[in-house]
Amino acid sequence: MEYTRLGRTGLTVSRLCLGTMNFGWQIDEEAAHEVLDHAFGAGITFVDTANMYGREDGDGLSERIIGSWLAKTGNRDRTVLATKVYAPMSDDPNDRGLSARHLIASCEASLRRLGTDWIDLFQMHHIDRGTPWEEIWQAMETLTSQGKIRYVGSSNFAGWHLARAQAAADRRNFLGIVSEQCKYNLLTRHAELEVLPAAAELGIGVLPYSPLHFGALSGALRKQREGVPGRSVLHAADRVEPHRAAIRRFEELCAELGREPAAVAIGWLLSRPEVTAPVLGPRTPAQLDVPVAPLAADVLARLDEIFPPVGKGGPAPEAWAW
Repeated sequence: MEYTRLGRTGLTVSRLCLGTMNFGWQIDEEAAHEVLDHAFGAGITFVDTANMYGREDGDGLSERIIGSWLAKTGNRDRTVLATKVYAPMSDDPNDRGLSARHLIASCEASLRRLGTDWIDLFQMHHIDRGTPWEEIWQAMETLTSQGKIRYVGSSNFAGWHLARAQAAADRRNFLGIVSEQCKYNLLTRHAELEVLPAAAELGIGVLPYSPLHFGALSGALRKQREGVPGRSVLHAADRVEPHRAAIRRFEELCAELGREPAAVAIGWLLSRPEVTAPVLGPRTPAQLDVPVAPLAADVLARLDEIFPPVGKGGPAPEAWAW
């Protein structure tokens, strides 16, 4: 496993991040612990969750599952632990969003569920257009000074949101946002227009989620032919069929290279200079055994032909302007 710094910080993280959205939703506590054990054995020490994950089976269930694993293994000091805040956690209108009240209450609730004294990366799960940045940063400063969080991240922000948030943090002499978790993969490249350029300019690490586009880039067509169950079959109509021709060419290229499609898709993300760590969301330990290796320049060029970037490619406004 390779390691790198998270954005402009001194924090070291693994180049792959374990996403835990499936914990409590698609896999139970015992299976989730097996995934965590396997990830740690592979050197993946960066673990991402959210207060809302697992809520179909109980409030904050994913965090509680991680907390029980940390208590059992004693791995807290070795784990870079990230969670998120924003989504409604009850019918209470104040139990959602990024108000100072909710940020502080949600952080304390996450700490209890995780069974830890601090969160390494406290991420805003979505932009809150109704809460001023002065209020958000005041709450984040309070949590930082209390030792309850170490760094602040964002998720699903636009490029201009990152810029405005960081400008407000700079005025307060606060570190501000150090990471942005966005949907980014070979089939979804909109982040290249403004999010990635903004992140690079501001020293914000990028943590792409859905790196396999809900399984569409994991050998979906081959799995369909072989009758293999999984996300690529479950979401075939929405995620695979609109891109069937490109996915077929992609799988043919992977077969030519003798590489698994998932490994190539993740290797492509790791080749992007703005990307810190793709967030993988396995349901089984074996799904973490992806033999990721660097991709040659000619392979990267062929991937651009199969999955063209938005517009002319590159950042805005050059992607569409003369």
